[in-house]
Amino acid sequence: MKRIITCLSAVLCAITLFAQEPAAETAPQYWKKGVLTQIGFSQLSLTNWAAGGSGSISLNTYIDTYADFKKDKIIWNNEIQMGYGFIESFDKNEGYKKSDDRLILDSKWGYKATDKLYFSTVFNLRSQFATGYSGDKITSAFFAPANASLGIGIDYQPAKNIAINFAPLTGKTVMVAVEELRPNYGFSADELDRFSRFELGAQLKVDAKLAVKDFTVASKLQLFSDYLDNPLDVKVNWDVNADAKISKYFSVSMRTSLIYDSKIKSAILRDRRTHQPILDEAGNEQLVAGIQFKELFSVGFSYIFGQAKK
Repeated sequence: MKRIITCLSAVLCAITLFAQEPAAETAPQYWKKGVLTQIGFSQLSLTNWAAGGSGSISLNTYIDTYADFKKDKIIWNNEIQMGYGFIESFDKNEGYKKSDDRLILDSKWGYKATDKLYFSTVFNLRSQFATGYSGDKITSAFFAPANASLGIGIDYQPAKNIAINFAPLTGKTVMVAVEELRPNYGFSADELDRFSRFELGAQLKVDAKLAVKDFTVASKLQLFSDYLDNPLDVKVNWDVNADAKISKYFSVSMRTSLIYDSKIKSAILRDRRTHQPILDEAGNEQLVAGIQFKELFSVGFSYIFGQAKK
């Protein structure tokens, strides 16, 4: 119940912050803002079910808020995405598991140089809310990890729903609040007592959106090359959100996330022939870098407060 209350509270806070009454139409409209809220819920109960199985309850919430400013040659675009979901199994051997957990903040300031080109500064923060586990072992927590980047460069907008941002001077900070997790996120042996580590490099960010009637798909691709440590080893973050409205208040959505970072050890080291885990001298599984992929499909309540983002 506490997890359900937490999810619903986040929705209400976002609505309060962004869904204010618009100003009089006669006043200049420099700001556009809105909130997309989605909630999906399911429950399964089994009694003497011969085929087996276990009862469960699940909840997925997603909030996408934006506030964009445009006046003369200045633009300032802000977006916060928050998602949290869980599955609570009534089987004692399984219990509670996270199904989604994301906190993403994007902010871009630009000054118009030509018709489609802006001088820009971009900020991005990515983390999660709750503690994650693999079995009994902790794998993540709030700000463990968290990635914050600030880049200076140019923003090219060849079409209304496409923005290509190149920041050749980008500082990135990787923060891990839980010390035991730091080796899994690129911290060397002499950095384990530090909360964060710094990277300096170049960033390419491509945002694109397609909207056709009641169907929208948005793609956000972020590439980062570290000048200080193997610049050819490019880090990848790619998020795709697709939504199709069924009716005024209900929609089908699919969200995918792909991450590759050679410093993040998330895949089990396996024998290429047998695919069995390769154990270390102590008999424990070893983790190596690998492609991380997550897909979430849901059907549920959906509503937009304020202005829909176009």
